[in-house]
Amino acid sequence: MIREHVKPAIVSFLLLTFITGILYPLTVTGIAQALFRERANGSLIYRDGNPIGSLLIGQHFDDPKYLWGRISSTSPVRFNAASSSGSNLGPANSALIDAVKARIEALKAADPDNTSPIPVDLVTSSASGLDPHISLAAAYYQIPRVARLRGLSQDTVKSIVRKHSYNRFLGLLGEPVVNVLKVNLDLDSYKIEYNMDI
Repeated sequence: MIREHVKPAIVSFLLLTFITGILYPLTVTGIAQALFRERANGSLIYRDGNPIGSLLIGQHFDDPKYLWGRISSTSPVRFNAASSSGSNLGPANSALIDAVKARIEALKAADPDNTSPIPVDLVTSSASGLDPHISLAAAYYQIPRVARLRGLSQDTVKSIVRKHSYNRFLGLLGEPVVNVLKVNLDLDSYKIEYNMDI
């Protein structure tokens, strides 16, 4: 009697293990590699054959000749993909207020002649702490500083920013954004070409 119940249970267990544990993952992985290889492998960016970043995860830039991204609250290091999180600080929290003030001071120190309002995404972190994008307003705010320090025209830097900007999803959702890493890599490449032409 027990054997009549145990045998179908074991067969079902082995069959479902094969389907859900081996067949399904291999099928999904195969489809992803065939149709979306770059995305399935992390949307990595390479330079000289070596991965230097991902389109999906921000990086920390504090050199004034680069665009600066959002603040990252991940630990133990910034933009730690294994520890995605926001700061969880409320708007009245003194630690958040101090962090915002410090970022404002850093932005003003890097570009003291810029009197434009500072976009909020330059002084706050995202919910994930990994955001690779900033708003167009945040990128445009930084163009005078980057252009001056690199010896480029503001129009040149603006064209690079626009080249790496993305419109609203389906034309409706979200706001236009700029990928900080792609802009900074393009700026470095342009700077090399610019110096060679002198």
